[in-house]
Amino acid sequence: MEVTLKALKYYAGKGIINMNHLTIQEQLLIRQIEDETARSNVDNITRTDAYFKFFYKNREIIWSFLASMVSRNGGWNMCDLEGAIFPQMLESPVRKQLFLTYERANWLIFHDVYPQLLIYEYSTKFNRPLFHLLNYFDVSAFIQREWKLFWDKNDIYRLTTSLIINEQNVIQKPVIEHPVYKNKVFRSLIFSFQDWLHFSSVLFPTCSGELYGASVNGFRNLSERINLGKRLVRILFHQRLFPYFLEFAEKTPHTGSRHDFEQYFKTKVRRETPFLRATFPIIEHHRHEYRDWSLDRRIHFSWIHPVQHRHPIHLTDWYIHKRDQLQLLKSLQKVWDYKKGD
Repeated sequence: MEVTLKALKYYAGKGIINMNHLTIQEQLLIRQIEDETARSNVDNITRTDAYFKFFYKNREIIWSFLASMVSRNGGWNMCDLEGAIFPQMLESPVRKQLFLTYERANWLIFHDVYPQLLIYEYSTKFNRPLFHLLNYFDVSAFIQREWKLFWDKNDIYRLTTSLIINEQNVIQKPVIEHPVYKNKVFRSLIFSFQDWLHFSSVLFPTCSGELYGASVNGFRNLSERINLGKRLVRILFHQRLFPYFLEFAEKTPHTGSRHDFEQYFKTKVRRETPFLRATFPIIEHHRHEYRDWSLDRRIHFSWIHPVQHRHPIHLTDWYIHKRDQLQLLKSLQKVWDYKKGD
């Protein structure tokens, strides 16, 4: 990276912290990564795009493609809250709280992981490891070790598993165990109902109208979420299926509406979920207290061990059935509301 007088003045004006033992180039790099992370962490659309663009330039970091596809699902889940069905079933304050839960978890993960990705990318450009800079981004000691190991050993699947472990631990205390989210969302009747019926799912669409993926069950359980991530990697990078998922990601702009993939169904489906940016405001986030999760929590053997698929991964028919179930629930809700009004 070229260090110019103009750049020095710009970053000095922002108040570079005391990093006397770092070179000027490294100090500027830290600020540049902070700025780039903030610009890309505005909303679900910017995060999804940033993950995918990074993967396109760094194909060996397969976690980034997983993150972009999971982020698409996050946007679809957000927009469902203001679609044709959930406003009939959930009060506005409940829907708002669910949106903020999705948004907070996705923001925290991106805030944690995107500097890691950029530091790796700069390491490849400079042809030397820069992972000592991770100390300035409050990332876990666990993932710092894993990046250094990846640089030396180039074990792609170990790094991918480690990133899954790290990011699920990153949201465990601040979101899953946070008193507000815990009581208002994760212990709520609607969340338990949705979790039990597997309405929440991670879908990988294709341009031929087929859906693959896995249902989310036991979302509150850390080990279950890690196992889900490992299952999703196996599906997404399946030798036969990967080209179709990549084609979808390349051809389909992410809007947050489920019509992003429903438009490819063989039977025409009208759009029932809105566009994310026409529906939700930009949320200002801050990371409050930081505590390295890996100092308090040991790494379970099951987290590292490969996981097997227990259920079918082709979900097109399953998805249509679940959508019909939601339509039925919507109809029953209307009947219930009508009878209450008598």
